[in-house]
Amino acid sequence: MSSIADEQTLTEEVTRLEVQLTAARSRLGRSPTPSASDNHPAFPPNGLPSHPLLVLSDSALPLGSFAFSSGLESYLAHHSPSTKPKVASEAFPHFLTLALTTLATTTLPYILAAHRSPKQLQELDATLDACTLCPVARRASVAQGKALLTLWERALRTGAGASPAALALAEFSAVLKRIPLHCDNDYELSGHFAPIWAAVTCALDITLHESAYTFLFNHAKAVVSAAVRASVMGPYAAQAMLASGRLRGEIEDVMAKNWDVGIKDAAQGVPMCDLWVGRHELLYSRIFNS
Repeated sequence: MSSIADEQTLTEEVTRLEVQLTAARSRLGRSPTPSASDNHPAFPPNGLPSHPLLVLSDSALPLGSFAFSSGLESYLAHHSPSTKPKVASEAFPHFLTLALTTLATTTLPYILAAHRSPKQLQELDATLDACTLCPVARRASVAQGKALLTLWERALRTGAGASPAALALAEFSAVLKRIPLHCDNDYELSGHFAPIWAAVTCALDITLHESAYTFLFNHAKAVVSAAVRASVMGPYAAQAMLASGRLRGEIEDVMAKNWDVGIKDAAQGVPMCDLWVGRHELLYSRIFNS
């Protein structure tokens, strides 16, 4: 047992040293000259929007979110009036509100906790996995979480430095890689999307409010995109919905209601959403992954 423990300790130490080495190389490659934005009239005094935030809000981010409908396809299939396009488009804003409420009540507390304390990443991931009862929702969360962790390692961590969040992600990845492929049911770590998102945004110096809002807005974009592909609405109507003050107000509202909710009080706010998501894999035909 001691040899196994020593091997794990050495592996974690090597991972920490690799992160520190990457951060040192990043600092070495930076130019000592002042930035072009210093004291230049083309740039505002309070700075431009966060560059990493713009990267993470890109719809082309390779996370696989487009493959899931978050229960929308099942919701439409279980409501006979939705066979009429006009009725389906009128019912969609209500579904989007339910989807955002579900995400905020079940997942937002883990984002806030992981961003505030990245060292608890492994514990938060295990807790979220134990509290995710719907297997379809669990598969979607784990698939996107592992994709984001891969994106972090291959593209995003170069300029992040050796922050506690970066070290936590490195240790998390090292432990996750030791789990045999397709054999993660008996292991504590799964790689859920929400805590990994929080740790990545923390490592990239994205504020807690920006991280939470972008996570919810990205989810809304994924659901709206699914609605377009399901012929619920057209692309212009979809963009109008994303740009509307109603969507912004709903995101801010669910953030405010769940901002002080801890992970011990996180719970499904819309139980029907779990039923729609869970029954998706039972549909006779479907265009989205379960």
